[in-house]
Amino acid sequence: MSAVAMAESDAVSFSVPFGACDCHVHAYDDAYPLAPTATFKPPHAPMADYAKVQAALGLTRVVVVQPTGYGFDNRCTLAAVACMSGRARAVAIVPPSVTQSTLRDLHVAGVRGVRMMMLPGGPLGWDALAPLAHQIRPLGWHLNVQFNGCDFVQRLPLLQSLDAQMVLDHTGKFLVPPASTDDAAFQALCRLLDTGRVWVKLSAPYETSRTGAPYYEDVSQLARYLATHYPERCLWASNWPHPNQNPVPSSAALLNLLPRWVSRTADIQRILVDNPAQVYGFDA
Repeated sequence: MSAVAMAESDAVSFSVPFGACDCHVHAYDDAYPLAPTATFKPPHAPMADYAKVQAALGLTRVVVVQPTGYGFDNRCTLAAVACMSGRARAVAIVPPSVTQSTLRDLHVAGVRGVRMMMLPGGPLGWDALAPLAHQIRPLGWHLNVQFNGCDFVQRLPLLQSLDAQMVLDHTGKFLVPPASTDDAAFQALCRLLDTGRVWVKLSAPYETSRTGAPYYEDVSQLARYLATHYPERCLWASNWPHPNQNPVPSSAALLNLLPRWVSRTADIQRILVDNPAQVYGFDA
């Protein structure tokens, strides 16, 4: 049994509502070559493997996010969406020079956003945000942005200036989690959420937590604040297959954190079902 499979032995501890969506997974398949800019060799993790995890978690929908390791070659991600019988959407990586014709084709294939990865391995820089925001606006897509959340204060003016919907990864991806929700960088994230066109994924606490499993309390305090004050702006995601993690975390254990962050059942419904349906167009 693979390490990824072994990590999925936990059970979900609460009632997951029908239509629940995992808003951030990656599909990796050895049939597709990595880009020269890839920073690591990912595991073989095809969508058929994720489908088993999805069923065990009681989830209905999924968003496949283009891995940086494939660069602008979205074939693996699109193939993963195609095999999910209408229950999947995608976030692609495209250059600012992409044509509207190509974007329309990607829309038909299930793409609803463009990934902007500002950490090592990402093929685009900050100067690409505004041009891509302009390109995707006619389709109603969003920019899926990931960077070191500790830089939110300095990046806030640019992000506020973009006339585009945005989704922020991994509870803001603070590489050093703030000691308090009063932290200036965390409050800058909240100012973005106040615009009404930005969402944040409560996901992958293991990537930045200094306190560690099982409860990742330093990141969890941020997630609890966001879920309490901005339930209409929150999404949830597993980040399966948890690339570069050893040991590999359990997706069920990560999903079980949600009731620890969210106190109202109605908000669990909102975060798992209603918000993703709006952002990724599952009901359209």
